[in-house]
Amino acid sequence: MAPTAAVATPPPEKSRRRRARPRRLPYLLIAPAGLLMLGFIAYPVLSVFSYSLQHYNVTKPWRNGFAGLDNFRRVFTEDDQFWPTLAFSAQWVFTQVTLQLLLGLALALIVNQTFIGRGISRAMVFSPWAVSGVLTSTIWILLYNSSTGFSRYLADAGIGEYGTSVLSDTGTVFWAATVTELWRGVPFFAILILADLQSVSKELYEAASVDGAGRLRQFFHITLPHLRDAIILATLLRGVWEFNNVDLLYTLTGGGPAGETTTLPLYVANTGIEGHDFGYASALTTVAFVILLFCSIVYLRLSKFGGDRT
Repeated sequence: MAPTAAVATPPPEKSRRRRARPRRLPYLLIAPAGLLMLGFIAYPVLSVFSYSLQHYNVTKPWRNGFAGLDNFRRVFTEDDQFWPTLAFSAQWVFTQVTLQLLLGLALALIVNQTFIGRGISRAMVFSPWAVSGVLTSTIWILLYNSSTGFSRYLADAGIGEYGTSVLSDTGTVFWAATVTELWRGVPFFAILILADLQSVSKELYEAASVDGAGRLRQFFHITLPHLRDAIILATLLRGVWEFNNVDLLYTLTGGGPAGETTTLPLYVANTGIEGHDFGYASALTTVAFVILLFCSIVYLRLSKFGGDRT
């Protein structure tokens, strides 16, 4: 009987190295992106926290130094602009997110239907989302212009007076800015909701029709439950973005007239850029970050994001 050859087994150390190598590979692949995120996100955030504990004004370098919690005490007890700007920010976010959701949902339901020219209609609905905030405000400034905008033509028709501007009137500036931001923000909801609508099984609607359910009942019992997570995520993201909205309001109204459209982030920008008080601006930013974080956690808990849709 021929002797059988012994099978060579690798040393234990080499086998462990071979097993460990595939485990390390994913971390090595994501390491460059992780380092970039650390450099462009973590470092600026930590810098803001650091500056919030200091007196740092480039125009008054002799007063710079460690402040401790003095900036935060000033925010809550001495600053007479903090609470009004925070209240306006809440009003702005609630109005924008609510109207954008309703209009975006309506547009998504419309362009989800089959009709001639649907592709062109979708492109027209989504195109404002590709326009930057500064360019959007520039377009609408021309539309709101008292000499060349639509107010002149309304005055020609006997509605309103010549030379009036909706952006300089405290009674109309909020809704003028709201319409401008709606034009840019509604496509965001329409895009996300339309993408989720296309994943709804048509068999559910067919079964509901067979059972005698009309369009309204199908909407509330099939469409809305399916869109639940998409709506929660979209409203959360848009709420954070609208809270941090600076570019559009800054170029459209500059926070005026008489501070009527000054949000908290816009107040932070004015404090840091125009006032050069970067320490206090960092404290305001830290407070805004904590408020956003708290509201986001509460919203996700109350909405039960990712939970059972039934």
